[in-house]
Amino acid sequence: MNSDQSRRDFLKKSALTTAGLSLGAMAFSPKSYSRILGANDRVHVGIVGFSDRCRGALIPAMQGHAKEMNFEFSAVSDLWNRRRDEAQAFIKEKAGVSIAACRNNDELYDRKDVDAVIISTADFQHALHCKEAVEAGRDVYVEKPFAETMADARAAKEAVLRTGKIVQVGSQRRSGLNYHQANEFIKAGKFGDIVAVEMTWNVNQPGRWRRQELASQIRKEDTDWDRYQMNRPKAEWDPRKYLEFRLFWPYSSGIPGQWMAHQIDTVHWFTDLPHPRSVAANGGIYLWKDGRQNFDTMTAVFDYGPLNDPSKGFQVIYSSRFTNSAGGTKEIYYSNGGELNLDTNMITPNGGLSKGQAESMGLKENRLPEMKLGEAVKVETGANTGADPLTSSHMRNWMDCVRTRQKPNADVMAGYNHSIANIMTTAALRTGQFVTFDEEKQEVLAGGKPFQY
Repeated sequence: MNSDQSRRDFLKKSALTTAGLSLGAMAFSPKSYSRILGANDRVHVGIVGFSDRCRGALIPAMQGHAKEMNFEFSAVSDLWNRRRDEAQAFIKEKAGVSIAACRNNDELYDRKDVDAVIISTADFQHALHCKEAVEAGRDVYVEKPFAETMADARAAKEAVLRTGKIVQVGSQRRSGLNYHQANEFIKAGKFGDIVAVEMTWNVNQPGRWRRQELASQIRKEDTDWDRYQMNRPKAEWDPRKYLEFRLFWPYSSGIPGQWMAHQIDTVHWFTDLPHPRSVAANGGIYLWKDGRQNFDTMTAVFDYGPLNDPSKGFQVIYSSRFTNSAGGTKEIYYSNGGELNLDTNMITPNGGLSKGQAESMGLKENRLPEMKLGEAVKVETGANTGADPLTSSHMRNWMDCVRTRQKPNADVMAGYNHSIANIMTTAALRTGQFVTFDEEKQEVLAGGKPFQY
């Protein structure tokens, strides 16, 4: 394992594996073959929610591959008339086509020129919008978090599996070469057993998720507040909860759904474990007291391992803050032999069992080789301003799978599983209780009772 030849063999094998990332690993059920497109068929894509993320990253990502893949935008659905107008102008400028404007998704799915949709709406809407889309016969690219409650997660998962439609969840790390090589290295047994994982996501951004100017401009009569709230408790019109939803529960969990969802997903991927066995968490609004309900600082501690063997497992520590950016983003996996660092993109013997410590206990030295993974993609903590390489690769994978009907890199189960971890964390933060998961009922338990939002 320590030889240059082993390193070369691993990188060669990983290159062969990742060369075919866009095709996915396996096919869906025969039901999803009902709409295999020919090479000359144009795929018409509808936009569900013309958000900042859609404008800044998802549309540029699709447009970057649209000519080669023969994809084209055809319509937009947004509840706010201003967003519909902006989407039409934006697509006309960027893609040179005129698209239809729909006041809601009912109008969108009545159209014959929408084969697939990109969903980038409020966090709490993703799962139900995905369910709605697949039941309307459309393939879906849906932003994360997949769901913020287990009821929504279960409903969306059932609909996707029942219809067999292609669904890519926006966990774009799953389309990164370096992440695929990390997965291969761990799965090949070369890393050793994972003993701990440390993850952080720190910024110093009082304006993060704030839309003060827009909130002063939007009027209730220009949108559809009742439809916006979907299955959440009905409330009086509040422009902040419409535009700054990430700051308010139950419209968003904030940090768990927005940031932790990306990072905790890699734990499930690298280990094939579907969710944590338990979560304890704490946090608060310590500095940015602007009326928000979701915390500006939090730490969660997860126990992961085989569900039927509590003697085996490891701990994941996740922390995040809005109030000081020191440390930035960090994703480090530890084994007894060293670390796999997805910030530096290196596998190193750092912290591995030294010769002296090993021999004192009658053991052998355990030190990983030092080696670089595939080309790293810097994870920015600022706002998205373009189609970053990870999002571009992830979108391309979805577009390929819409044509081939293969399983995408981040399928519905990836979204379902990160949702369990997110909801467990939210339950721990909001109740202060120890949180577990009822495997039979697929329900999050806080203090032994089902968590209710």
